[in-house]
Amino acid sequence: MKQQSFSEELFLKVPIIGIVRGMPFNTIKNILSVYADAGLTTIEITMNTNGATEMIKFIAENFGDKLNVGAGTVCNINELNAALNAGAQFIVTPVVNQNVIESCVKKDVPIFPGAFTPTEIYNAWEMGAYMVKVFPATMMGPAYIKEVKAPLNKIKLAPTGGITLKNIDDYKKAGADGYGMAGALFDKNLIEQENWSGLKAHLQQFADKFKR
Repeated sequence: MKQQSFSEELFLKVPIIGIVRGMPFNTIKNILSVYADAGLTTIEITMNTNGATEMIKFIAENFGDKLNVGAGTVCNINELNAALNAGAQFIVTPVVNQNVIESCVKKDVPIFPGAFTPTEIYNAWEMGAYMVKVFPATMMGPAYIKEVKAPLNKIKLAPTGGITLKNIDDYKKAGADGYGMAGALFDKNLIEQENWSGLKAHLQQFADKFKR
């Protein structure tokens, strides 16, 4: 299939990456319209989710004008190629894998490599990261982002893990450029109850954080 391009304009409207891991395909299908209608713009399907490439292909073909769809937990070149062939518009990794990063840069595909220490963060950025995923952010919180940003202010950071409605403003103030979110975004109870109007209202609270 023809590779669709990542829309930076869409992403920057609401720079939240909704991370889908281990969710059934049918559930994803129900969530997509709700997610887009709530004002969220970017979604990541992790490659260790059953049927990940089929999900990515479906989203790219049916929501390409509304959502950026990417592949997460991409750990090697084989997974990268599978994700791109499915239509992934951006790539997220849990670690700094030079081969994956350089391949994405060569193909002009935005990559969010996972890094934690200042050295890892700097190296990932120098290799060509679009934005560096600071993972796990849960361990250190917003203060860590602020500390890293002090000397490395030119590096774009996307803390991932432990971000909620209660602390997202703290991450914004600390200088975060993007936000990787899973459980706090995709409310398990609302999804299990198939309460789509409730889920939309829940998601809108996150999107509203970026209204200008």
